[in-house]
Amino acid sequence: MENEKIVHPINGYVMLALTLIILAVIIAGTAVTNNPWFMALIPIFLILTIGFVMVQPNGSRVFILFGKYMGTVKKNGFYWVNPFYIKKKISLRARNFDSERLKVNDKLGNPVMISTILVWRVKDTYKAAFDVDFYENFVKVQTDAAVRKLASMYPYDNFADEGLDEDITLRSSVNEVSHALEKEIEERLSIAGIEVLEARIGYLAYAQEIANAMLKRQQATAIVAARHKIVEGAVSMVEMALDELGKKQIVDLDGERKAAMVSNLMVILCGDKDASPIVNAGTLNH
Repeated sequence: MENEKIVHPINGYVMLALTLIILAVIIAGTAVTNNPWFMALIPIFLILTIGFVMVQPNGSRVFILFGKYMGTVKKNGFYWVNPFYIKKKISLRARNFDSERLKVNDKLGNPVMISTILVWRVKDTYKAAFDVDFYENFVKVQTDAAVRKLASMYPYDNFADEGLDEDITLRSSVNEVSHALEKEIEERLSIAGIEVLEARIGYLAYAQEIANAMLKRQQATAIVAARHKIVEGAVSMVEMALDELGKKQIVDLDGERKAAMVSNLMVILCGDKDASPIVNAGTLNH
């Protein structure tokens, strides 16, 4: 298996001057001497003009001679090469690829919609030109395959009722998931001589058929977590109130009155709406 070979062709301006000299000789010789043999130089002139090639910045040309790879020129400039070379142009510029939104299953089997944004460029022109067919299409197909594999490795999110304790999820672990995606894509594209500059998730959401159910589930999880905090705080406040009343001997409460007070305080502290106080004009027994 061959590797990329960098070549340095002849300066194009030198050959351009030589070609113009040959053209001047053809014209002057034919006009002055009227000798038809000067016309025999015309095929040489035409063949020489075919060998000129220009390489733009961040561009390259791959040279092939009768099916054999002869080398690659990456330095921008004006050159002259063998006129019989096939000159294949390959861009070395960085490119963006925004994949389509794919419906895939996460680690828990939930259908999600996901897409990726990839920044890539050609690093090895030999691999890009000869190891794969249509390297640009190869990038698209392998990126989609990598995204499908990545989505199946992690859950979309953590839910307490599923008994999972995943450190990395698609939704919350952006840096970790992007790093894993970049590594996966880079391994797949190395065969084509492609360098991955950046890969990250561009779009992520539950599929439409379960989006509403998952939204309600997330809301329920948030409500339960909030209620848990409220109850913890309410219990602490009731305990503190009873302790302070007992220490300062403000009022003597028996077990039944303590239970009633605890019940009232818990209702007030844990209720969704503000409590409406009722003033007792009698005694504590009424």
